[in-house]
Amino acid sequence: MNICIIGASGKLGQYMVRHALDRGYEVVGVCREKSVKKLDRFEGRITIIPGATNNPDVIRRAVAGCDAVLVVLVPWGVHQYSSGTARAVLDYAKPGARLVFSCGWHITLDGKDKYSKKFLREVKVFSRIGKLLRAVDIDDQVEACRLVFASDTRWTVVRGSDLEEGESQGLPVWSRHVDDPILQSNLTRRVDYALFMVEALQNDELIHEAPAISHHVDDC
Repeated sequence: MNICIIGASGKLGQYMVRHALDRGYEVVGVCREKSVKKLDRFEGRITIIPGATNNPDVIRRAVAGCDAVLVVLVPWGVHQYSSGTARAVLDYAKPGARLVFSCGWHITLDGKDKYSKKFLREVKVFSRIGKLLRAVDIDDQVEACRLVFASDTRWTVVRGSDLEEGESQGLPVWSRHVDDPILQSNLTRRVDYALFMVEALQNDELIHEAPAISHHVDDC
């Protein structure tokens, strides 16, 4: 399988690169020019296309001929980074390509997720501060996912819990809604978040789903 990993230089992206190479996939990685050196350990094993992930020309070149695209939707800045990235992927991925996006639990597919008051308050405060500092735009990540949900592509949007570093604990569990008791740990190893993303490429049951994931409490 030929796959493109958009946001390959980040912590999650590097784990996805590793999992993909372990499976024998051909990998094209996209990251900002200043972050290319973070991928030095994969030199000679992957193709790197430097550039902003919301640049349509960069994405068009990166996804050409790829069977699947893994996308880290990051809400950096106030210039539609997430939605621009999602739009470019949806526009240029080849017909029938498998698309898997990452985001946080604050995204909801059907409006039936039940969030705690504490969680909603934290999201609101983080969003407000991020906009004031012109550093983060949570609303744009919501817009990015809206674009994905409305598309007729073979998409999955993986919604992650709180993340931590550490050795793999295996594939996380998932549910359609964040208030499912199976997700009560609200904690996932970042390496296993990446594992879920890569495994989703071969799991057609996740097409047109927005699984919320975490490790089962017995695994933590």
